[in-house]
Amino acid sequence: MRPINFFPRWAAIALVVGSLAAISAQQATPPPRMTPLPGTINTRNSPEDNNDPEASKMAAEQGMRRNTLRQKEIVDDTTKLLTLAQQLKVEVDKSNKDMLSIAVVKKAEEIEKLAKSVKEKMRAGL
Repeated sequence: MRPINFFPRWAAIALVVGSLAAISAQQATPPPRMTPLPGTINTRNSPEDNNDPEASKMAAEQGMRRNTLRQKEIVDDTTKLLTLAQQLKVEVDKSNKDMLSIAVVKKAEEIEKLAKSVKEKMRAGL
């Protein structure tokens, strides 16, 4: 006995051919060009920027300001991280082997989040 065909073979072939045509048409069209909003500085390296030394100077200064700000945030966060770690040590020293305070666990979670934040900021500068 023959199995019941719910979908005719010619319809399946037409579906595959149509899908392949749609995919190739999507790949053939270039992505739309993004234009910067008015009043913003385009920091991408484009041919127009190479002709304007003032724009490249401003972009370099802006990059330096961002790096300086990021470095200051990292220093501030690591100082806070050190303070939290010292506070955690004091609280752990107060506890005994049978009792662990909820405050200790929360302090450890806060340290973990801050350390992850510092790590991400450091990687952003690479």
